[in-house]
Amino acid sequence: MRARASVSGSGRTNMADGAVNFALDKLTTILLQKSSLLGDAHDEIEEIKLELESMRSFLVDAEKSKKSSELETWIMQVRNVSHQVEDVIDEFLHEKDTHQDRKGFKNFVQRVVNLPNQITARYKISSRLQKIKAKVHEVSERSKRYAFHAEGEPGSNKTAPNNWWQHHGGGELSAFADEDEIVGMDENKKTLMRWLTGQDRRRTVISIVGMGGLGKTTLVAKVYHDPEIKHLFDCWAWISVSQAKGVEELLISMVKEFLKANQVTVPINLGSMNYRQLGEMLIEYLHNKRYVIVLDDVWSIDLWTRIRNAFPNNNLGSRVIFTTRNENAATIVGPGIRVHRLEPLQESDAWTLFCKKAFWSHPDGSCPVELEALARGIVRKCEGLPLALVTIGRLMCSRNQTAVEWKKVYDSLTWSNNPMLERVNGILSLSFKDLEFELKHCFLYCCAFPEGFQIKRKKLIRLWVAEGFIIERKGMTMEERAEEYLAELNFRSMIQVTETNDAERAKTLRVHDVMRELAVTTSDKENFCTVYDGRESRLEGNIQRLSIYNRGKIVHLSKATSHSLRTLFVFETDIQSPFSLSALSSSFKFLRVLDLEGVSVEKVSGTLVGLFNLRYLNLRETKIRKLPKSMERLRNLQTLDVRNTNMEKLPSGITDMPRLRHLLCGNKDLNTKTSSFLRGMQVPARIGNIRCLQTLACIEAEEELIQQIGYLTELKRLGITRLRAVDGANLCASVQKMTSLHYLSLIAITEHEELQLEALYSPPLYIQKLTLVGKLQRLPHWMESRVNLTHLYLAFSGLDENILSSLNSLPTLVVLELKKAYQGKLLHFKAGEFGKLKKLKLLDLASLDEVTIEEGSLSSIRDLYLIRCEELKVLPEGIEHLTSLQKLHLEEMPEEFVQGIRSHTSNVLAKVRHIPTIIHVCLTEQGRAVESFSSQR
Repeated sequence: MRARASVSGSGRTNMADGAVNFALDKLTTILLQKSSLLGDAHDEIEEIKLELESMRSFLVDAEKSKKSSELETWIMQVRNVSHQVEDVIDEFLHEKDTHQDRKGFKNFVQRVVNLPNQITARYKISSRLQKIKAKVHEVSERSKRYAFHAEGEPGSNKTAPNNWWQHHGGGELSAFADEDEIVGMDENKKTLMRWLTGQDRRRTVISIVGMGGLGKTTLVAKVYHDPEIKHLFDCWAWISVSQAKGVEELLISMVKEFLKANQVTVPINLGSMNYRQLGEMLIEYLHNKRYVIVLDDVWSIDLWTRIRNAFPNNNLGSRVIFTTRNENAATIVGPGIRVHRLEPLQESDAWTLFCKKAFWSHPDGSCPVELEALARGIVRKCEGLPLALVTIGRLMCSRNQTAVEWKKVYDSLTWSNNPMLERVNGILSLSFKDLEFELKHCFLYCCAFPEGFQIKRKKLIRLWVAEGFIIERKGMTMEERAEEYLAELNFRSMIQVTETNDAERAKTLRVHDVMRELAVTTSDKENFCTVYDGRESRLEGNIQRLSIYNRGKIVHLSKATSHSLRTLFVFETDIQSPFSLSALSSSFKFLRVLDLEGVSVEKVSGTLVGLFNLRYLNLRETKIRKLPKSMERLRNLQTLDVRNTNMEKLPSGITDMPRLRHLLCGNKDLNTKTSSFLRGMQVPARIGNIRCLQTLACIEAEEELIQQIGYLTELKRLGITRLRAVDGANLCASVQKMTSLHYLSLIAITEHEELQLEALYSPPLYIQKLTLVGKLQRLPHWMESRVNLTHLYLAFSGLDENILSSLNSLPTLVVLELKKAYQGKLLHFKAGEFGKLKKLKLLDLASLDEVTIEEGSLSSIRDLYLIRCEELKVLPEGIEHLTSLQKLHLEEMPEEFVQGIRSHTSNVLAKVRHIPTIIHVCLTEQGRAVESFSSQR
């Protein structure tokens, strides 16, 4: 377990202190756990550790002082030398690790042959240790030249500097804000609803104007998602407009959003279309529809001029909504515009919002009497800005509920003669400064992603682990610890969840625009991450992390930059162009993270295996066909993602990567009719050697492989394809050993092949998601006892038994999907059953002709899908009891079924009028057609 560095004062650190802590963690770990490897280097490493500890103590005091340019320079030097310490230790451990634990005559001969090179390498590393020790000592001595005094008298309770309000910010509250964050907006909502639903048939542009943090996006989102709006308009789209986006990319996003909202297939060649073609496509699609589009966070005053012709003025009452901080961008539109200016919340509403966040755990959410004076003072300083109120409210909720503690925060919020915008950023800075150093790094890491980017939760967690941000805790994996970090950042409103899965768990997230600007500003100052947007042809200096957004120009890295680089992200645009990996030379040897997801990479250079420090390699959705043969040289790799590539098998060296935690492979089947069959990837049978694997999906079954995976007892996710009936016994024996398994996906080689699972006498207790694709004689006897199961997907099971009677005892099931899984004629949902189920999908149930739903059953259902059930010709009996149902999705259903809804008879309307969205997807000669019934009722 990594030793956690302690800090004095408030328990919070600056970023340089964080860099020192990371270096000290690494030094402490090797001194305690790998002392036998150090040899003569032990004393030198111990000396470096002692010097860094002295510098850390100085940094804690320096944080309380008034900064001078000399002190700032010294802090930067501390940060740089700490990174250099990490580098030399990483290289030292790699050299030792490479040559240990290799036994046998062949390896003995190899060691003899390589002995001269090993001696040379060790001499170089020893020399570097000497030099870095001297440098650390020099930087440490330099601190003694600076005389300073912490602010405040001895014993003062001020633990934070007062000049925290310095960064420009903007943006809005999340479009997915909690209901209790919608405070004081009733009149604003009524105004916007009136403008949207009014009788004016002209295309109208509505601009919501105000400074960042006032809730522009929150207000528009509240109206946009209102069922009345969904009924009134034929199609809709929400676009987050980034300052960096070009017009073509913006139009592509609009096309995608309109088509996705109406479940129309996006053209494959969309990314190759030019401005004119995209505009014509939008005009053709929208010309006979009443549409509403939200352009969120508009900055450019000429944006509307450049895109207005793509939105036909068809006299159907269409609406375009802007949210902007720039009043010029709102008024430049000209005739046919309505402008609504948001103002800060009134004091009473501001107080209500703050109390909802700060005192949510108190009775009635009321403020304790002893804190009211301080709390009202804090609210007044927020000046009615919702983002500031929510952020500070959540911060105060996490502090001790004492007047002394609150007084400290209140005192640190003082400022004078600063614009309101800087005050908001001061409040946001307070939340940032209150984070522990590892959480600061995790938050700043999010600014590596483009503005408005939807960051996948699992991906972010793996990245944090690879970067070394996660402090281990006994009894928890680093990924589980990272989940706690994520929850903490979300609770503090530092990040926002934008999409949840069916179990209400975060799926994607983003950083609020204002918070991201704070992160970018801090990141630039601390040399944490550099964003390249094509404006410079060459990058110089010691860049730690590089995120490339715009590849229109070639970026050249200096030798010093290449040597210092730890992380490289490349974000692909819709305009495809090849990207070469040949530049990954030995000068990148300290690279920890390489993320090229979606980039047009066709070949991986052999130099890749020279990146000995690589922890995270993402080649997902690239065009590569194979990996280098010597992948075993990447002994530090933790995550390898090669999903949806042109690869069919992994090299044998993959089994000699001892630290690999997540192996993500396999491809989607492009045939939608057989999409249940993911194409797994061939992996070496010796994959069982990688005992720390947590994720292994999706792989192709093979007899020896199935036996070997039984050694992977730490697995949490397993996906296997091309299973045969004869594999059943060995498969069950292996799965039975995986006591930590949460997700299991078993896919047969064909839809007629049987999955033999009866030998699985004691399946993993905590399994949450189960996918079974293949023939079943009966449901496994153990299924009804899996009390933690939340997702169940059965395909091609062909069961005759009453399938619901075996599943109704699953107390936590939230998603049930049956595809060719049941051959019976009736599905009867009885009262009290499936109380937590939120999504039910019935697909290709050829004999099903009746669905009965008793009152009290499916009480939480939100989405019901009926797809290609050719004998089901009437609505489910009792569908009117599903008061929580939000969407009824019909696809290729019998004409009698669809015509019954079209008929608008009083009996049918009485059953479905409570359902906000009803759509029917059918196949025509032109392709898929989507029919909506929502606006016809």
